[in-house]
Amino acid sequence: MRIRSYDTDKAILYLVATPIGNLKDMSFRAIETLKSVDKIYAEDTRNSKILFDHYDIKTIYESYHEFSQEKTSKIIEELKNGMKIAIISDAGLPIISDPGFKLVKDAIDNNIAVSTIPGASAGISALISSGLVAMPYTFYGFLDSKESKRKEELNDLKYIKHTLIFYEAPHRIFDTLNNMLEILGDRYICIARELTKTFEEYIRGNISELLKLESLKGEMVLIVSGYEEKSIITNKFVQIDEFISLGYKPNDAIKETAKMLNVDKKELYKEYIDYKNNKLR
Repeated sequence: MRIRSYDTDKAILYLVATPIGNLKDMSFRAIETLKSVDKIYAEDTRNSKILFDHYDIKTIYESYHEFSQEKTSKIIEELKNGMKIAIISDAGLPIISDPGFKLVKDAIDNNIAVSTIPGASAGISALISSGLVAMPYTFYGFLDSKESKRKEELNDLKYIKHTLIFYEAPHRIFDTLNNMLEILGDRYICIARELTKTFEEYIRGNISELLKLESLKGEMVLIVSGYEEKSIITNKFVQIDEFISLGYKPNDAIKETAKMLNVDKKELYKEYIDYKNNKLR
């Protein structure tokens, strides 16, 4: 399926980037697009009104957020009727950690053009100033608000060698750092907070060092160094025994080793049992 974005006689859904803090980061093209479309859907109309007033954008607008997903079919109908519509989030690129994926998918399924008006992105902005390896990276966004689920997510990310990018809210930052220290180890990280604003700040150091801070305010991006093998594992059974010596149950030790070495867990379990049986003979 091939769909050209700039056929002026047809409907189009624009995904427009907005500033992540400093209003001056709005692009000329983004302003022009928001002024020219038939309608704008905004994540939070109260925040967007500040942007619209600043740039004298008088296009009609309406809310579209995670609790109003029922509007998706309405927007698709408006597009089918030939309207040109823009979607914006509170800050940065739409869809990234924000609602809208289903709308984009439905638009594509209906042969409606979808086009991005690029601009600021908090995750990438923090990454390139962090001092950590920029490529490859894994963008994760927000970890789960529940601790048990958050720990599961971190366990799944534990052996990824890429630099990791997370978003986090100030009221959860220390809980998240404690979970990271427990599961990922004392890695080097960078916290970028209040990006592009007056109090923009980059805080760098090991997780244990950053946990000594008294308080952190504002929306934050966490850039976390990837997994590094401390030494080459020459014996997978030695690694299992090492995990067990650290307090892991045998099944969990086998699971962690299988994940680390990228081997089949069931097969490794059988091999380990044979290894132990032979050792006892």
